[in-house]
Amino acid sequence: MSATLEATDILKGGEFLIRDSQPEDIFIPEELTEEQLMVRQMTVDFLEQEVKPVAHRIEKLEPGLTPSLLVRAGELGLLGAHMPAEYGGTELDTNTNTVISDVMGPAGSFLVSFAAHTGIGMLPILYFGTEEQKQKYLPRLISGELKAAYCLTEPGSGSDALNAKSRADLSADGTHYIINGQKMWISNAGFADVFIVFAQINGDKFTGFIVDRDAPGLTLGAEEDKMGIKGSSTRQVFFENMKVPAENVLGEIGKGHLIAFNALNIGRYKLGAMCAGAGRTITTSAVQYANERHQFGQPIGSFGAIQFKLAEMAIRTFAAESVSYRISQLLHEKKEAGSAAGKSFGQATLESAEEYAIECSIIKILGSEVVDYCVDENVQVHGGIGFSEEYSAARAYRDSRINRIYEGTNEINRLLMVDQLFKRALKGQLDIVSPAWAVQKELASMPSMERLEGEYAEETKAISDFKKIILMTAGGAAKMQMDGKLNLKDEQEILMNCADMMIDLFAAESMLLRIQKISQRPDKAQPMEVYNAMLQVFFHDATARMTKNATDAIASFAEGDLLKTFLMGVKRYTKYPAVNVKEKRRVVADVLRSANGWCF
Repeated sequence: MSATLEATDILKGGEFLIRDSQPEDIFIPEELTEEQLMVRQMTVDFLEQEVKPVAHRIEKLEPGLTPSLLVRAGELGLLGAHMPAEYGGTELDTNTNTVISDVMGPAGSFLVSFAAHTGIGMLPILYFGTEEQKQKYLPRLISGELKAAYCLTEPGSGSDALNAKSRADLSADGTHYIINGQKMWISNAGFADVFIVFAQINGDKFTGFIVDRDAPGLTLGAEEDKMGIKGSSTRQVFFENMKVPAENVLGEIGKGHLIAFNALNIGRYKLGAMCAGAGRTITTSAVQYANERHQFGQPIGSFGAIQFKLAEMAIRTFAAESVSYRISQLLHEKKEAGSAAGKSFGQATLESAEEYAIECSIIKILGSEVVDYCVDENVQVHGGIGFSEEYSAARAYRDSRINRIYEGTNEINRLLMVDQLFKRALKGQLDIVSPAWAVQKELASMPSMERLEGEYAEETKAISDFKKIILMTAGGAAKMQMDGKLNLKDEQEILMNCADMMIDLFAAESMLLRIQKISQRPDKAQPMEVYNAMLQVFFHDATARMTKNATDAIASFAEGDLLKTFLMGVKRYTKYPAVNVKEKRRVVADVLRSANGWCF
């Protein structure tokens, strides 16, 4: 799709629920440009030649090692790929930045340091810093001379970040703020030169600050002994009458929540992309071991139980990858439209992240849960060796678990998704009421007997039906709340059901659009039989999940005739035909085993 689209032509955040997309609307990794492939190869070389060979040393927190690798990443332009040229960045497009995140996915502990520095460490200054602050910090953060950390979480405020107790008070002469409090779980704290710190001015104005490491009164706790990502520096940070110049206030006083939430939006998106990249590497590891390990006179990969695991890892990872690059294109188009309208690089980037907050939560949840599935099954495929710390499977298993917790827990992200959807509907930004009413009317009519025709007709109809079932379920719950019969704030289980349906819808549609686009390309990595097998398995299983989530939600708020009507709707909108998933997964497993790893 052209980058010069009018802003009104671009799919709005959350609009995937009520508006159809076409294959030409999305970007897929199969169509990377020559320049993007060069950036990809450079990133692969950095990871393979400079990070992985010292992974065991990184795990032991060898002093100076991770900071030196960040400097090297800066020399290659990887720290400033998403930054304006005026501050020393290379200003690469969003899709190219997604490639970098994708490739860095298997980097383990170093990935945490890299992501914290380039994301939540740098973006607040780009988004909300004054010109003086940007000139002072961004060039040296981009080069790697300075390293960044982000101080939000406190012992008493994790998911409830705005309930922070750290306090900032303006000095009598007005020249500086005095901050008291503590932060915990701060990535990069052990070597960071710059801290993005949040505190309550006068106890009630949540505000961001840029704090230099040598600020009087700043001290660090010991390195945390963590379950995984052991090679990433994680410490508590203490502020005792810490003096910060008044000009180091970041953004507006009392508007720190805008910094926190917007930095997290893009962080969630990048984390999801990184998880998709890690999923590919883990799948390859499992396939290679399944080919090497022999039992009962044959490779264990020849057994159906193992083939199921290999195929499912690949299918879920392919879906997450499809979602990642689809969102990347949305962010790219929104940012380009903003730039064309005269907005600054930082403002256009910020607004694109704000617009797709729902989608950023989707890929964060999906990516983190997909890679968790992959690392778990990878240990299982490896058997006893997978449980040994001498091999990579165990470390990957431990490292992946944090992904469902940081950047907002997956539970919080699910709640935020639905909350954002309802808020946008109430503000008139999304019209979900009219489509929801249309579904209600359709339920009162006879089902259409029209026969489906054309390639992917069943999948196209399933996407339409998935949207209807979500509108029916979420709309029904919202109506109950409007009638005073339900308070959705107290019904998190229903909101989680709705969120899971939205995730399955977006993933299924992204996968369908990608495969439709691949089918038109002459340079397919695999025969269409393999892609279609993945697609059909995913739709088959997604339909079952849709049925359960919708039924669970509806039975939680409806009863009597209303319950019967809604359950008839569930049955009506989950008609995707049964698939021989055993044979389809074997098709996928066979091509993986033949290629000895990821091959899509």
